[in-house]
Amino acid sequence: MNRSLTLSVTDTPAPADLAGVYDGLRAYNEASLGRAYDRRDLVAAARAPDGTLKGGLVGYTNWDWLYVDLLWVDESTRGSGLGGRLLDAAEAEARARGCRWSRLYTYDFQAPGFYPKQGYEVWAEMEGYPPGHRQIWFRKALG
Repeated sequence: MNRSLTLSVTDTPAPADLAGVYDGLRAYNEASLGRAYDRRDLVAAARAPDGTLKGGLVGYTNWDWLYVDLLWVDESTRGSGLGGRLLDAAEAEARARGCRWSRLYTYDFQAPGFYPKQGYEVWAEMEGYPPGHRQIWFRKALG
């Protein structure tokens, strides 16, 4: 181990440090795979006529996959089909970008029953995360 290196841990990283880690990993992965990153952010938002955000999806596409990081629907619009519309819109954009699959996770206390209705299947579950609950991973072929 190289003892001349200084190790630091922070919850307020410098933008240059974040970029350096991202760029270093990207360069390694691209060299290993012979394929460039094509990561692009993807956000779908639903607003009321007054501009109030009523729901949204945040994710990205990369290497033929849509990764849904966050999906939220305001309590006043839950059960209206908005979640499905947001997911459909993100999937349509992902297909337009050449994606063939989608992946996401949720928790047992959120909406795990929603995703199978949208064509997703469970591929992994992690017990005890968070404590007393489960994290559930889903995937879907977009073809």
